[in-house]
Amino acid sequence: MNNVFMSEQTHNIFTWENLGDIKQGRGNLGEEMPVLVYRLMQYTMLDVLSKAYGSDTANVHFRAAGYLAGTEFAKNTLQLDVDFDTFVSGLQDALKSMKIGILRMEAFDAETGALTLTVGEDLDCSGLPVTNETVCMYDEGFISGILEAYTGKKYDVKEVDCWANGDRVCRFTGNVTE
Repeated sequence: MNNVFMSEQTHNIFTWENLGDIKQGRGNLGEEMPVLVYRLMQYTMLDVLSKAYGSDTANVHFRAAGYLAGTEFAKNTLQLDVDFDTFVSGLQDALKSMKIGILRMEAFDAETGALTLTVGEDLDCSGLPVTNETVCMYDEGFISGILEAYTGKKYDVKEVDCWANGDRVCRFTGNVTE
């Protein structure tokens, strides 16, 4: 690859503030864009990383990016000092209003922290062709980051059902790892 694409630049270091003032910068086009454009960026990036480093390594990095995004999303958009039910309600509202997906908490064990949740109309995969695989590695990290920001505990989140394996919602399990 050309060195222009490989240089170290400070804008590559993520901070919430570096997302910018979207309303000001997109005065005519606005804050929203088609899901197709988001997926075009996501899946081409995953393709390039997979070809360069292998699918397993690319997936690890996608989870890590999702984790960073989830942590920052939680810190910057959610109330983290509320009881669990209020937190989940706020998370549901945020995900729906930002058109990320429709969250449903299926099970939560207050003693162990274990949970099962679904995301319907998931931004990453709803409507994809059935390939008999789970594809939401980014979401695994995103949910893990959100849960850790809220609880202060590390979570291992795994997708167990996905649109791409024939289901109509993405189902995730989460378990505390500490």
